[in-house]
Amino acid sequence: MKAITRNQYGNSDVLQISHIGKPVPSSKEVLIRVHFTTINRTDCGILTGKPFAIRFFTGLFNPSSKVTGTDFAGEVVAIGQNVKNFKVGDRVWGLNDEGLASQAKFMTINENKAVCLIPENISYQEAVASAEGAHYAYNFVNKVHLKKGNKVLVNGATGAIGSAALQILKSQGIYVTAVGNSKNIDLLKSLGADKIYNFEKEDFTEIDKEKYDFIFDAVGKSSFGKCKKLLVKNGIYISSELGPNAENLYLPLLTKFKKGRRVIFPVPQNCKRSLLFVKQLMEKGKFKAVIDRYYQPEEIKEAYNYVMSGQKTGNVLINFSSDQNPLD
Repeated sequence: MKAITRNQYGNSDVLQISHIGKPVPSSKEVLIRVHFTTINRTDCGILTGKPFAIRFFTGLFNPSSKVTGTDFAGEVVAIGQNVKNFKVGDRVWGLNDEGLASQAKFMTINENKAVCLIPENISYQEAVASAEGAHYAYNFVNKVHLKKGNKVLVNGATGAIGSAALQILKSQGIYVTAVGNSKNIDLLKSLGADKIYNFEKEDFTEIDKEKYDFIFDAVGKSSFGKCKKLLVKNGIYISSELGPNAENLYLPLLTKFKKGRRVIFPVPQNCKRSLLFVKQLMEKGKFKAVIDRYYQPEEIKEAYNYVMSGQKTGNVLINFSSDQNPLD
């Protein structure tokens, strides 16, 4: 079968198209014909092995999995003898942020892991674009005790994580200020943002007069120091990145024992819980997949380079469904 592989950590130059043996499902696994997968921030970290801490999960010196990929949407084509929750023909999607070998024509996954049925009215493309970014967004947002009418600012609200966070917050009745770029102003409006700042023309930390219960920097390009004055007395700041000199690792400890504004740096967990949560939102029409562009497997290096440039909007998808030979 066709797969995206690499033998070492590095940039996109280490990637190649390979033809390897098709996996065989064990007794509790399902074999999935992958239609679409994404290239996301987690994939880039697993590719490069940076930050170094990621290697404790993906292989210390060399990657433990030669096949890349962390999420998927596809069709079940075979099941193990003890599989109970899925059948051949089921449309499914899933995620494992430690790596899933999903950037391939076929893959296997244990039925008890983070794999779920795709809602009937949702396409493969929409499903896979509602996995990794939404998982992280949900795990950041649910660490803050919010109630209807609270105010939240999302910096980087047009990325996979930021656009998901915006929608999750709006589904809870939260007032959301979104920070994005010129080309995505209409997108932010369509996702329900109550107020919008264009970072290409204005610095929200200098001009915003609101006081927020929660500020979420989904791109790691601001800081607690700059945002602190915009938080209410007991407001929370979370960044999706470690920040300069890993400040978001030590600031949670420093601010925890002081009264007032705090920094939290949660570790996302439980991919299946995230998928089930987002699935409910999709079924209710409260979550919209944001897709930037599509690439073919043969364009994998170009695709990774684009994602690592930091210019993408929402999700970048790899299309494995267009191959002429379904058994390749």
